[in-house]
Parts: sequence; C-alpha cells; structure tokens
Amino acid sequence: MAARSMGSGTISFGLVSIPCKLFSTVDTTSAVRFNYLSKDGSRLRQQYIRASDGELVGREDRVQGYEFAKGQYVTFTSDELKALNVAATNAIDIDEFIPLVEVERIFIERVYYLGPDKGAGRSYHLLRAALKETGRAALARYAARGKSYLVLIRPLGEGLVMEQLKHADELRKMDEVPLDVCDVNDGELQLAIQIIEQRINDTFEPDKYEDEVKARTMELIQQKIDGQDIAVVPEEQPAAKIIDLMEALKASVGDRKPAKRAAAPKKATRARKTAAGAAGEGAPQARKRSQA
Repeated sequence: MAARSMGSGTISFGLVSIPCKLFSTVDTTSAVRFNYLSKDGSRLRQQYIRASDGELVGREDRVQGYEFAKGQYVTFTSDELKALNVAATNAIDIDEFIPLVEVERIFIERVYYLGPDKGAGRSYHLLRAALKETGRAALARYAARGKSYLVLIRPLGEGLVMEQLKHADELRKMDEVPLDVCDVNDGELQLAIQIIEQRINDTFEPDKYEDEVKARTMELIQQKIDGQDIAVVPEEQPAAKIIDLMEALKASVGDRKPAKRAAAPKKATRARKTAAGAAGEGAPQARKRSQA
C-alpha cells in the first residue's frame, strides 16, 4: 500500500524550487495501546478540573496562559495566540550546505520522507544526486503549523529525507554532566578493542533484532482474550557485586551471544485482529479532548 502524504513543502535554493510531499517514517499501526475504561467497559474521556475548587471547566471557559513567575500567568485570546504563530508558507528555504558528518545525532528530533510532487521529479533527483556526490546535506528553515523549524535534508537511497532538528538552546551542554574523568589503562583498552573487533558488523541490520517486550506483551494479551489469567512471577534481583574490570574484560573476550532474529509471533497477529473485532462490537467510544 502506498504511503499517504501528511503535508507538503517547497524546497528552494537559488532560483530552483522543488515542490515536495512529506511522509511519516513511522508505522504506528503495530503499536500496543491501552485505553482507560470504567469497570462496565465504557471508554473514559479527559476533562479539565479547576485546581482551586475542583469544579469542572467547559471548553468555552478555558483560556491559555504563560507562567512568567511562580503562580503568575499572562493570558491570551485565540486571536492573540494566532498572532504569535509564524505564517505557514510550507517553504523549505535552504540556507547552506554542510558536511553531513558534522551534524551530531543529538540534534535530530523527527525524520520525514520527502517525495517529489507532480512535475518535480527531475529537480528532486538532481538535488539528491548532488548531495550524495558532495557528501553534504542542506540546512534549511521550514515554516509549517504556525512554527518555524530547523531542518536538514539529506539523501537516503533513491530519495530524500528531512530531519527536524532541535535548536541549540533546546539542548543541554555535555559539560553539565558529571563525568568523573580518569585515565584509561592500556591493557584494559586493548581488551576492550578486542571485544569490539569480535563483534564488528560493517552493515546495519535492524531486522535481526526483535522487540521482545512487545512480543511478550502480545502473547499475554492473547491469553487474556482466550480467558486465561496472567500470573506475574516476581524476579529475584541479583545482589550488587563489585567486579574487577580487567577480569570482566578477559571473561568477555570470545563470549559473544548472537542477536535474536526478529520473528513476528502468530499469536500477536491473532490478538491484534481479535482486539480490533472486539473494539467494533463494544460501547460507543467517547472522543478524548486533547491538551490545550
């Protein structure tokens, strides 16, 4: 099934404009979600309660405010909030082309696929080829949904991806973290390198790894659907031990456990279908009100 576009944008640099469509990189259909219900099986909905007296506050009586001091707020009307927003031009304006290797991964917040809009295939693939050839990425500003985003456009296979980046003031500095810096023993370093070399893989193979917690969760959900109780066996916590680092490194050499191959359990698929059927036959669902 072809992916559905979730937005649009126009990449521009110089006199070149490339209309594009945005697609999510994440498939949320396989996520395990639980809903809050009353004991009679009815869905619950979120409501807002006034902290001062516990009274329910309707949507028409709510306003948004910014806390500028402890317990002190300045409030805004709907029109004032709109004035704070950036005009949603959907323009992706490239400012500069930078070496891709220079971008630290901690800046990445979200990733989107970019696909060419109608008639933009030639210019789209020209940009992709030029970025791939030069080893650079395009740093741009993207105005959408009332906000301005810092984004990075880079090639991926035969296409382009757009990475939404955090701004510098949104990140903590590494020097805020206590690191207890110490010297590294040469013997320990060589053993650590040996362990790494025994586990080297020149390719990234995410399909080798399975979400074991999710698979186990789906198995337990299927047990509940089948009318079985779930018994939780408490795990014994191992006693904390002080281990000699050199001895631990020596014991680790050659002690490689192969990665578990991902295999979608049949019970998990069955549980998902059964749960979907049960949801269709249940009580009418009340829509959740989103956080203002």
